[in-house]
Amino acid sequence: MRHGKKFNHLGRTASHRRALLSNLAIALITHKRINTTVAKAKALQTYVEPLLTKSKTDDTNNRRVVFSYLQDKEAVTELFRTIAPKIANRPGGYTRIIKTGFRLGDGADTAMIELVDFNDIYTNTKVEKKATTRRSKKSTKTEEAAPAAETESTEEA
Repeated sequence: MRHGKKFNHLGRTASHRRALLSNLAIALITHKRINTTVAKAKALQTYVEPLLTKSKTDDTNNRRVVFSYLQDKEAVTELFRTIAPKIANRPGGYTRIIKTGFRLGDGADTAMIELVDFNDIYTNTKVEKKATTRRSKKSTKTEEAAPAAETESTEEA
């Protein structure tokens, strides 16, 4: 019986599982997005999110703790130099898992796991609020027409 067993063992020994999650975390940090199975993605999410939280404060102890999990200098420097400033004011939820269907060879359920702040499609689009009065809508139409007229006059010159 598996009472109280809270994480997926992924059919591996403890050392093999630790090595697998370390390699997946290094790949996620360096490439910002990887494709794997859903079970591995969920296990990786619980493994890498505390490391991302530790990277928010850049001091020697946190670097040593993260290095003990990853064992890769390039991944640790990438994490502390480029990823940590982007996630500095995010209170959690640094990764996103998107299911991508089934693998052809064995039918395994696959997923893409990515760092949330490094997806340009979702982070750059901002929803503009609608104007509450008709008067402001009319003024925006005239303001949009004015820059177009200026660009035409600059092209002629």
